[in-house]
Amino acid sequence: MVQVAPTPVLSLRGICKRYGAVQALLDVELDIQAGEVVALVGDNGAGKSTLVKVITGVDPADEGVIEWNGRPVRINSPHDAQTLGIASVYQDLALCESLDVVGNIFLGHEICVAGVLDEVAMERRARRMDLLDSLSAHLPSVRVPVASLSAGQRQTVAISRALLSEPELLILDEPTAALGVSQTAHLLDLIDRLRDHGRGVLLISHDLGDVKAIADKVAVLRLGRNNGFFDVPTTSQEQIVSSITGATDNAVTHRKTRPWEATL
Repeated sequence: MVQVAPTPVLSLRGICKRYGAVQALLDVELDIQAGEVVALVGDNGAGKSTLVKVITGVDPADEGVIEWNGRPVRINSPHDAQTLGIASVYQDLALCESLDVVGNIFLGHEICVAGVLDEVAMERRARRMDLLDSLSAHLPSVRVPVASLSAGQRQTVAISRALLSEPELLILDEPTAALGVSQTAHLLDLIDRLRDHGRGVLLISHDLGDVKAIADKVAVLRLGRNNGFFDVPTTSQEQIVSSITGATDNAVTHRKTRPWEATL
């Protein structure tokens, strides 16, 4: 009996983006399944940030097809991406340090009753959020200012805020860049829990140790093009590095090529 592969939650085909004379992305392809962590890696200038901007609607693609749960969609703005179920946490986290944990989670999505903030309802809902369970164990209260939190705790708050809308796909941009060893381990545990809850995760990272520890698949960009798709359990770190640096040419040049069928 032939097994039919599940439909990806997000599928990119032939994505192109140009800035004047610079071809930032050329025929880029990417698939992300529900309950899967896909790492997007590449050297500086490889096109990772541009591809994230395309997916989140910050800077729409010039050409190509984006499919969401099997149907073609247009993502022309961040609102379009959020409506579909795409959330992102950028490296700067965009937290307001003068607000407490609850205030940051609901920033821009406050619960109001008769024009007045319902602090009790927001705190109650925040405490029910899965990711805050472990965070609350290390805090005297979810009412402490974010300015008093560690880098790892702030990362958890930012992720919790992104999950408030219950997205199907979460994009994490260099989430461990400013974290220590123990904080990184805690964050990787959180990503693992997101996968267990059936969410797709796109992880942008320069740390191949983190990638090998948590990702299911790796997509390599080089000079704005695909240069390899790898299953993490069967691929060595050296093979991924070779693809990043260009020592191994795995470029996907045909739009109909299925990403995970690319050979090493």
